[in-house]
Amino acid sequence: MNYSVLRDIGLTESETKVYLALLYLGSTTSGPLTEKSGVARSKIYEVVERLITKGLVSYIVKQKTKYYQAEDPIKFQDYIDQKEKTLEQQRKAMNELIPQLQLQKQSAKKSSEAQIYEGFKGIITVAEHTYLKLKKGEEFYSWGIPTNQEERYDLYWKRDHLRRAKAGITCKMLFNHGTPRSTLLNRNSYKGSEARYMPPGIETPSWFLNYKDVTAIFLQSKEMVIEIIDKEIADSFKSYFDAFWKQSKPFKKS
Repeated sequence: MNYSVLRDIGLTESETKVYLALLYLGSTTSGPLTEKSGVARSKIYEVVERLITKGLVSYIVKQKTKYYQAEDPIKFQDYIDQKEKTLEQQRKAMNELIPQLQLQKQSAKKSSEAQIYEGFKGIITVAEHTYLKLKKGEEFYSWGIPTNQEERYDLYWKRDHLRRAKAGITCKMLFNHGTPRSTLLNRNSYKGSEARYMPPGIETPSWFLNYKDVTAIFLQSKEMVIEIIDKEIADSFKSYFDAFWKQSKPFKKS
């Protein structure tokens, strides 16, 4: 049987192996699942969590042990429907953004500086730039933050929030819907940080970081970021953030 269609609709190779292994095994723990799927034990929980987020796997707890099981394959229809809905939201957001980007491209009032950074280190380099320009009492803004992040990014952001708080820099963040509540609870736990969900029905295909004359556009799927140094462009993007923030609701911690 050709299972490549599972990858075509967005599952990674590891996710495909784990899902098929669960179909074969039925309700099982991580040990047999690791052996059957061939996915490394160090990665198995991360892969399973992604499948749970996609609604394709569920679990129950027996005697403090998690037993995982594949959802009915009919769930793939729900998964595809959600991807189509998200794509339509992204298309709508881009249709609104494209004219503004075109205006910025055509503007010749002031020269701009732009640079592309790639990979984990490149993305962290751009994040570190905030400390070169922001001082105590100043603020940065971020929105369209993706629902799932690799562990190395999550660990970095947690450490960085401690550093940011110590430096007296504040921040406002808008996460895409579907981001675990635990993530927003964590981000709101740091001094000077306020995290919310994006306004209903709005998701962005990329996420943005904005402060002073800096606008950084993070392309999550390509692990790449474009950093633009231009006050006029930064002010335009700040107005987008302000509009989204005004429409968003404060995060309820309980």
